[in-house]
Amino acid sequence: MGMLKEFKSFAMKGNVLDLAVAVIIGGAFGKIVTSFVNDVIMPPIGLLLGYRDFNNMRVVLKQATVAIMEGDTVITPAIAEVSIRYGTFINTVIDFLLVALSIFMVIKAFNKLKKKEAEKPAPPPAPSKEETLLTEIRDILKEKKN
Repeated sequence: MGMLKEFKSFAMKGNVLDLAVAVIIGGAFGKIVTSFVNDVIMPPIGLLLGYRDFNNMRVVLKQATVAIMEGDTVITPAIAEVSIRYGTFINTVIDFLLVALSIFMVIKAFNKLKKKEAEKPAPPPAPSKEETLLTEIRDILKEKKN
């Protein structure tokens, strides 16, 4: 029972919930960036390179073959194409760079705000009890003089 209680305490901490929210938002943000790269950035680049779709750019190591059959028996099974898909890799690298740049900009802005907060002057400390008492004595003495 102690382990269950400890796990509940861990799972209900604010940091774990914040992390869960960050992961969900990060996943959605990743989808947006992927769509931006695949649907907005890469088509013009492909157009500049001669109407190429980067997802179809690859080096074929072995062509695909179809199955050869004789009736219901397979004489030669079908073999899928073996290729190095460097176009998809380029898309993924650009994806990563955009996500990294976005996170860098968010952290930079956060650090700038944090720095501004740190630069604000701290309010002067409250006077000590002795200072307050001496101030009261001074004020009483001034009143008696007048």
